[in-house]
Amino acid sequence: MAGVGVTTPAIGLSGAVEAARPGSGVPVVLVAHGSRDLRAAAATRALAGAVEAARPGTPVLPSWLDHTEPGPTEVLRGLAAAGHRTAVVVPLLLTAAYHRRVDVPAAVTAARQDAPELTVRVTDVLGPADGTVDAGLLAGLAGRLAETQPGPVDALVLAAAGTRDARARGSVGRVAAALADGFGVPCTVSYASAAPPTADVAVTRLRAAGAGRVAVVAYFLAPGLFHDSVVAAADRAGAVAVSGPLNDSPDLVELVLRRVDATDHR
Repeated sequence: MAGVGVTTPAIGLSGAVEAARPGSGVPVVLVAHGSRDLRAAAATRALAGAVEAARPGTPVLPSWLDHTEPGPTEVLRGLAAAGHRTAVVVPLLLTAAYHRRVDVPAAVTAARQDAPELTVRVTDVLGPADGTVDAGLLAGLAGRLAETQPGPVDALVLAAAGTRDARARGSVGRVAAALADGFGVPCTVSYASAAPPTADVAVTRLRAAGAGRVAVVAYFLAPGLFHDSVVAAADRAGAVAVSGPLNDSPDLVELVLRRVDATDHR
């Protein structure tokens, strides 16, 4: 295989938000999965700050489903107590699996039991919505890989956290297919948990098939144990690079704002 140099693909952002336009004043609550790793919470707080800076006049509050306080129910109750009557919840999730289908709605329901006057709009997850892979998500992933300066690559591995939900795994596969189209090289999926293959197995298979230089694209929003395990596994298998998580990248900030704005039209 001939190596293809890694640069950020020219992915169009038709309909991209005007990030710096004044906000509506409707609070935005970001809901992250949560982790025992303190780096993950710091990344979520940084993203909240970046989104708030990009949309002046819009309060942006971080919350977590597990391990870190406050939870989304507590944040929503606090907003209602402060006099807000509307809030937008953004699940900081890359697949619409259990946490989006069960945990997030349960948190909203619990908040509204105490504050029935509060209207809560919940956005799509940040991964593919209605089968569509957001161009900003692809640009963010490509940008993180370009930061590693991997040189020419013959193939890519998209390394995700993992899920037992077949539909969620399908959405990860759509992102991998879109990356393959954007870079013009094969891209396969790996998982850090819950489903095979692991990153080292995926890299090894691609190299055995003739891909001399394989880079790993981390499909993570924040650092943590899963990303660390992907880095270690990919290094063992001879990957030329592993990208960092999206964190508070400008592309992710714009994607969050697009999800928020989309709820105005529902």
